[in-house]
Amino acid sequence: MSLAPSRRTFLQQASGALLSLAGVPLTSAAQSPTTQVFYDPATLRHEPAGDHPERPKRLDAVMTAVRELERQGRLSVATPRPATDDEILLVHTPQYLRLVRTEIATGLRSLSTGDTDISSGSFAAALAAAGTVVSAVDAVMNGRARNSFCAVRPPGHHASQGRGMGFCIFNNIAIGARHAARRYGVERILIADWDVHHGNGTQEVFWSDGSVLFFDTHQRPWYPGTGSAAETGEGKGRGLMMNRPFPAGAGRNEILGAYRTDLVPAAERFKPELVMISAGFDSRAGDPLGQFTLTDADFSDLTGIVAEIARVHARGRIVSVIEGGYALDGLARAVDAHVGRLSA
Repeated sequence: MSLAPSRRTFLQQASGALLSLAGVPLTSAAQSPTTQVFYDPATLRHEPAGDHPERPKRLDAVMTAVRELERQGRLSVATPRPATDDEILLVHTPQYLRLVRTEIATGLRSLSTGDTDISSGSFAAALAAAGTVVSAVDAVMNGRARNSFCAVRPPGHHASQGRGMGFCIFNNIAIGARHAARRYGVERILIADWDVHHGNGTQEVFWSDGSVLFFDTHQRPWYPGTGSAAETGEGKGRGLMMNRPFPAGAGRNEILGAYRTDLVPAAERFKPELVMISAGFDSRAGDPLGQFTLTDADFSDLTGIVAEIARVHARGRIVSVIEGGYALDGLARAVDAHVGRLSA
């Protein structure tokens, strides 16, 4: 085996030496910000009863894939902090925050607002999940990472301002988007949601906001029953809610086609300063809660399309947040494809 450095390595080393002599901080590829994965073990404390599909083992599967990429030197794993009440209130009402805190503390097994099972550790887990996205936004906006992936649960895209439903307590990605706007003055954010279920909560939060282009491919008819193409927003948000529903059995042609044909030109008009992904992997073939047929290669290609939008318009800044995905082996493989493409 040759020990000679590659041409790329030689040029990087030579450039670094010249910059060092000139008193310029080194910014070689080996030192430049890359992909960070944010993970808080507190998210495992959310433990729905019985054989619930949204179980802690989901994150075990996700982190198995992440740790392998970490061993390859392709990313780093960072520890986030929990969200504060003020950060939750960027999206949710004070009444809803009190309700969640109270119902979990009193030992209820599900939220009174909808089909979301809870346990004694669910409040800590929900704060950890939202805080993970806030921490990832900080890393990307401060330049500590080129892009980030948030390994969180419970998921969030069904939660609206005053209601938890569909396994979701707080809307993690919406909280992250509002944090980016408040803390960093980001005026235009793209949220792309490829979960098999419509992100009705995210749509409701930003329905008339005007700062978010929301692009959602999903199965219809399917839970939660929203997301027709006619739902396009109102007021400042008119035309910024882009729903692309497809029937059971849809896959690469339909979903990647929508991203290429509809999202790319929409992003060209909108020019997002930050790109966020509701990365739901229940749209993968074989998932027990969906009937789409996307493959791991398809998730890699979807990631590539969104990454190119971020490169052109948002300085490459991406914050990806896991939503659904309930077949453990399939979830791990899809995460490997997605995060592997982010870290390429």
